[in-house]
Amino acid sequence: MELAVYSIKGEDTGRKVTLDDTVFGIEPSDHAIYLDVKQYGANQRQGTHATKNKAMVTASTRKIKRQKGTGTARAGSLKSPIFRGGGTVFGPEPRDYSFKLNKKLKQQARRSALTYKAKAGEIVVVEDFSFEEPRTRNFVEILNGFDAYALKTLLVLPQTNHNVVLASRNLQKTKVRLADSLNTYEILNANKMIVSESALETITALLKKD
Repeated sequence: MELAVYSIKGEDTGRKVTLDDTVFGIEPSDHAIYLDVKQYGANQRQGTHATKNKAMVTASTRKIKRQKGTGTARAGSLKSPIFRGGGTVFGPEPRDYSFKLNKKLKQQARRSALTYKAKAGEIVVVEDFSFEEPRTRNFVEILNGFDAYALKTLLVLPQTNHNVVLASRNLQKTKVRLADSLNTYEILNANKMIVSESALETITALLKKD
């Protein structure tokens, strides 16, 4: 598949780039995507939720009623889960939700996500660029050039560019990511991917099958 290369103003430069079929034209694996997105979501969880069990509740330890003759069940503590204010039974406890995935499976998931984006025509290739100063207005002009201001947009760069990152911080629907740190969730969550030429080369080098 060939894509036109645009300037940051949204103008066609007349040049084209060829997308590698082993990265942008495979048979997508929905299960690999599912697992990778599931891992991404799990890694975002802090796992700090907690409730107090019977041992943690602060209350009197006095036996609240006599053992026999009341006609009701025995009860020896206000901390019991059957009483209001007592401990919680089987409540959530702090835990780590993260889990590991095979490296090849994660690469397959990213290739699958990129293939879906390429087939949907949601990948735009732009010339390498930089900002002399971090102005949000300059970033908005790029988005307007591709009719992407109102869309969830993922800008992919080959390396860190602080001025570009700072210029995008105030835009809620825009994310800037490096080519070597792309993840499946963010690829699929974006309505449009704007990828610089050098970033495209990096992505291809990292995910290309031998």
